[in-house]
Amino acid sequence: MTDNYQNINNLKISKNLLEFVNNELLKDLNISADKFWSGFDKTVHELAPKNKKLLKIREELQKKINEWHIKNKGKEIKINEYKKFLKEIGYLKDEGLDFKIETENVDDEIAKIAGPQLVVPIMNARYALNAANARWVSLYDSLYGTNVIESEEGGSERYDPNRGQEVIKYVREFFDKFIPIDGTSWKNIASLKVKDKDLIISKDDYDYKLKDTNKFVGHRGDSNKPEAIILKNNNLHFEIIINPKAFSAAHDIAGISDVIVESAISTICDNEDSVAAVDAEDKIVCYRNWLGLMKGDLKIQFEKNGKNLERKLNPDRSYISKDGKGLKLHGRSLLLIRNVGHLMTNSSILLKDGSEVPEGIMDAFITTAAALHDLKRKKNSRTGSIYIVKPKMHGPDECVFTDLIFSKVEETLKLKPNTIKVGLMDEERRTSANLKECIRVLSKRIVFQNTGFLDRTGDEMHTSMEAGPMIKKGDMKSSKWIEAYENNNVDLGLKCGFSGKAQIGKGMWAAPDEMKKMIEEKISHLKAGANCAWVPSPTAASLHALHYHQVDVFDIQKKLKSRPQAKLDDLLTIPIANRPNWSVEEINKEISNSAQTLLGYVVRWIDQGVGCSKVPDINNIGLMEDRATLRISSQHIANWIHHGITTKIQVTEIMKEMAKIVDKQNENDPAHYRSGRSGYIKMSDDFENSIAFKTACDLIFKGKEQPSGYTEPLLHLNRLEKKANQN
Repeated sequence: MTDNYQNINNLKISKNLLEFVNNELLKDLNISADKFWSGFDKTVHELAPKNKKLLKIREELQKKINEWHIKNKGKEIKINEYKKFLKEIGYLKDEGLDFKIETENVDDEIAKIAGPQLVVPIMNARYALNAANARWVSLYDSLYGTNVIESEEGGSERYDPNRGQEVIKYVREFFDKFIPIDGTSWKNIASLKVKDKDLIISKDDYDYKLKDTNKFVGHRGDSNKPEAIILKNNNLHFEIIINPKAFSAAHDIAGISDVIVESAISTICDNEDSVAAVDAEDKIVCYRNWLGLMKGDLKIQFEKNGKNLERKLNPDRSYISKDGKGLKLHGRSLLLIRNVGHLMTNSSILLKDGSEVPEGIMDAFITTAAALHDLKRKKNSRTGSIYIVKPKMHGPDECVFTDLIFSKVEETLKLKPNTIKVGLMDEERRTSANLKECIRVLSKRIVFQNTGFLDRTGDEMHTSMEAGPMIKKGDMKSSKWIEAYENNNVDLGLKCGFSGKAQIGKGMWAAPDEMKKMIEEKISHLKAGANCAWVPSPTAASLHALHYHQVDVFDIQKKLKSRPQAKLDDLLTIPIANRPNWSVEEINKEISNSAQTLLGYVVRWIDQGVGCSKVPDINNIGLMEDRATLRISSQHIANWIHHGITTKIQVTEIMKEMAKIVDKQNENDPAHYRSGRSGYIKMSDDFENSIAFKTACDLIFKGKEQPSGYTEPLLHLNRLEKKANQN
């Protein structure tokens, strides 16, 4: 093992990681390898003990909460007594005076523009490039290829002209509502041209203008025969592409061949829940892709439909303003990088006592160093900021520690204080209950706070494991605590001055094939006051973008500022099922649903190293699964076993039955491994020796003992074993 490491000061560093940092990461930067590693060495040995202490506090608090619930078993939980106890043990902090965040140098994509936010696993270069380029997406393609437009040819490879006409009709009707023409409809217009700084729309020998002429901002090509018309509404753009010769314009009298919609305004490149990065080999893949995005030279070659293709980052989009000036629109999504939290360590680097490096500290140094390349170019952040999303922090003290990590990184890399901006994931119960104080300690660098329903529910169940059996998963969304949690995030964000300065975000749409349903439902995130909400794909981003033309989020936020703040009492109401009278059939159905998606996710994580994938549920509906969904499923079943709703024997039998279903669903999965092996390996062929099946079972049966109910320790341990076997 030691042969794979090289001694640098007090560190043992994986030779591959050392080579990547010295020869790729630091190349063309004004910082030497010696300075980088000496600064890293000093900082990590100063911070690692603090990290361990914070994790110890998590354990101690959980133990005290468990003991309190056991002591009060069978009694009604009186909220005032419960809050008093939580304050006594330091779980609840005193709330200080009101304040406003002071973050500076924030890009408009975060501060001024409300729009979709993509989340993409940084481990996959092709997906990362797609996401970065998803700032501009064909609305015609997105509508035609999804179930938003319903017709018999939906999903068929053969072009259906009737379906194409339905797409055009949909877009024209949308424009009639939100970018209307004064005196006529977008349907059947004959031509578009630019004259006297205005858009002239012709129909039946009559000329018309937009009702709000300010919504026309420019064009490309000749003003009399433009190639594209640029429109703007609620700070978001459309490009109407005019190409009469194009196949898609064959039946369009105005020659419109496509409408491009400004879609993913920002993108979180994820190093955490959506990747399976367990060692130096994996981490280098993630870091190298992020470095390529920051340098602007990331490329990927691949084969599609028998053709060799190359994907790279899109340039900015040029156009001529209505005043005749040459202007540009940003060609790519603003990129943020999500680091891991405080829990995990990684064998990429060993400290002087032989322990593994805290992975979050390593992430902070290396992802920031990669972003230094962009600070020179200013192609991602025009304001000279670096955006790091920090997940799974428990309360203000852990937020203070994150601020300290970033300050030390800035000091080592010679950056101005608060160059690194932080995105706060409000996904742990102790953070929700102390959110105002979490924001306070990050007030000079916070640019983002997001609710994460699944992780938050997982932590809710683990924290209150001893309180009683939890309600069904499907009932969580209508429980008292979840409404208070979602509202509290918005209320405190607005109270602390986020509007116009930082993002208030809402969670993921997890069903990428259910776009019609998304169009109908996800607008609720905007009405709740969120100026960004998560989507799983460029297509979803383009369709969700339509919501931001329908709703002025900043106007909504002004109105919400005056509503009463969500109550802490509601937020702390535990979702236990009082005297549940569920039938055996009901119980087994609930467990089967959780077990099936859990197994479908884990088998790819362990066997293939896939950290996020579309997993068919028990009804064969594809759902995006990542570690957050895994956490809630495993904790829920663990809770029901603990309280006697079901038994370990019964769950084991259900797991075996569900494994057979998952195996059947995956039978055509090629499962390409990096080692060169291919072919899906069934769990049900050998339950005893299937590492994937064993891991899935451990996540449930050892779930009560897992730190905060997290799945990472068991996943990493077993993925490393699987990789060793494959090698």
